[in-house]
Parts: sequence; structure tokens; C-alpha cells
Amino acid sequence: MDFVSDVLSDGRRFRVLCVVDDCTRECLALVADTSLSGRRVARELDVIAAGRGYPEAVVSDSGTELTSMPILAWAQKHGVARHDIAPGKPQQNAHVESFNGKLRDECLNETVFTSLWPARVVLTAWRQDYNEARPHSALGGRTPGSRRMPPCSPASRPLRAGCAGGLRPALTQAARGGLEACGRDGETALDRTEKHRNSRRDGNPGLHL
Repeated sequence: MDFVSDVLSDGRRFRVLCVVDDCTRECLALVADTSLSGRRVARELDVIAAGRGYPEAVVSDSGTELTSMPILAWAQKHGVARHDIAPGKPQQNAHVESFNGKLRDECLNETVFTSLWPARVVLTAWRQDYNEARPHSALGGRTPGSRRMPPCSPASRPLRAGCAGGLRPALTQAARGGLEACGRDGETALDRTEKHRNSRRDGNPGLHL
């Protein structure tokens, strides 16, 4: 995640919080406002996680908002690892930096915004086009939306999204409070699901959970 800045027609400056999934290259959020505090950033990340699950890690620069106490508390609460890039090394967060360049060249520099409301409308439309209509060379000509992670299940514990084998999404069940709910013989729900998959693969469809 990162910030980009722009200016309204009356001279007021505003910022845009950009959140990009490194695995799918999908833009998860473009949040525009005149002020975006660490607490606001944490709330926006919770909005994303409500539908996508909490990530294994977030990468950002060491800006004040992104290293604030609300962000540190958010990461600790949800078990999300944080990686701050080295000062003056934007290439360490190359995916979002590349995305920021496209956003500025194709949207921000091409549009004069009179207020925040039309800016948010335009950003929403541009994000939808970027995710759903534009092929991405790093994805073999597919769109970021076609690589989208499955939404969170309605289970009581969130799903954490990661990647296995390149861009293939992999989901693991996150423990609440460090404890897994165990069933018979100490098996967790995830253990039983994996056993079911292996049984079907071995040609034993009679196993029921």
C-alpha cells in the first residue's frame, strides 16, 4: 500500500490510499480524502478484509500514517506481518509503485476534479476498469479480476490469503487466540477438510464429514 497526492481545482490538496494485491495485481482500494490518518487506514484495511480475509503481510514505506500506532496495533491484532521498505528504495515496493504511475498518468493527470465527490466517482470507475477490463502482461494477458481470491467464508474465523506456486491463491484457516477448535481425535476443521480431499483423490468418495 502507498499514497499518491493530487490537487482539486480550488487548490486544495487530497491524497489517495492505494492498496494492491501483489499476487493478483488487483487494486483492492482507492480511498481519496483530504486527510488519511493511520486510524482511517486501519479502518479501510478492515473493510477490505471483511470480504477478502486478512493478508499474511503488508508492504509499505515508512511514512507516518503507515507506521503509526493504529497500524501497528491493527497488524498485531490480526496477525499480519509488516514489511517497511528501506528509505529511498521505492523499487522494494515495485508493484504498487508501478500501479501508482498508471493511476497518475491515466487518471489523475487527465482529470480536473472540482471536489472530492467527483474524484471518488472517477477513481471508482477507473479501478473497476483496471481490475475487470484491462489485461495484465504479468498475468499472461488476463485481467487482475480473473485472478481474484475467493471471498471470505461465513465461518467465525477469518481466512488468510497467501500464494502458493506463483500466482495460485492458497487459503489457510486462521486460529482465533492461537487455538484451533478441535473435533474428534483432536482434528481441526482444516484437518478434516484435507483428509476429505485426499480421500476423494484416492478414489474413496464414501467419506463424509
